[in-house]
Amino acid sequence: MPGCKFTHMDRKYSIEDLAAFHGHLGPYIVLGYRIGRYAREFFCDDAFQMNAVVSCSGTPPQSCILDGVQIGSGCTMGKRNLELQVAESIACEFTSNGKKMVIRPKPIKFPPRGEEYFHQIEQLAVEMYRMDDTELFEVSSR
Repeated sequence: MPGCKFTHMDRKYSIEDLAAFHGHLGPYIVLGYRIGRYAREFFCDDAFQMNAVVSCSGTPPQSCILDGVQIGSGCTMGKRNLELQVAESIACEFTSNGKKMVIRPKPIKFPPRGEEYFHQIEQLAVEMYRMDDTELFEVSSR
């Protein structure tokens, strides 16, 4: 419903918003959110005119990128304009009106598993939220 006064698509979501939506804060929801937001800001700002295909392993933690792309771009499984494609490497492809943008994340440097692992993962997600787009992903357009 274009023009719906409740969509708030220009809203920037906080770290707390992402954690509340997803159930916890992790690197992949942050990465997906930043990718989705980038696509909405620089590719197509109408979530009804854009489609997203997210390629990843299809299982957590990689599949958590879907939640981030959803909240960042406005593409959703319910509107059927967000799709998961199981693949070995992660990529997010956005299409609109015959145009295409592909965003590929840069490798994430996860901390070694240990006693503080989950705290360190959360801290990594906070750091990623604050990083420049160029530190997180690469973009190509056609």
